[in-house]
Amino acid sequence: MSRDWDPETVFDVLGSEAVRRILAVANVEPMSVPELADGLDASEPTLYRRIDACQEYDLLTESTRVDEDGNHYKVYETALERVCFALDGGGFEVDLQLRRDLVEQSEDAWGDIGGE
Repeated sequence: MSRDWDPETVFDVLGSEAVRRILAVANVEPMSVPELADGLDASEPTLYRRIDACQEYDLLTESTRVDEDGNHYKVYETALERVCFALDGGGFEVDLQLRRDLVEQSEDAWGDIGGE
């Protein structure tokens, strides 16, 4: 989905405690929304809204898992590696680094689905 980042957006999205907690937990291991809800003591609708915002800016990747009963479910993993803020000429400069391996895996999966 990859939208352009500007300092205002970075501060807005990462200013959410729920977003920061999701990114921290999903950085340890991929998590489903029910797992995140249990671990973070947050409602699933709130988590879905925050996950949507994270995916809009490529902070989380999504993949599908299959449980032992054959049921499919989505898990989310943090793609954000580093955020650096710098003051520059009276304003802010933001440098975001994403884990390239996760981003490339996501792009490869979409290419396979799209028939490319």
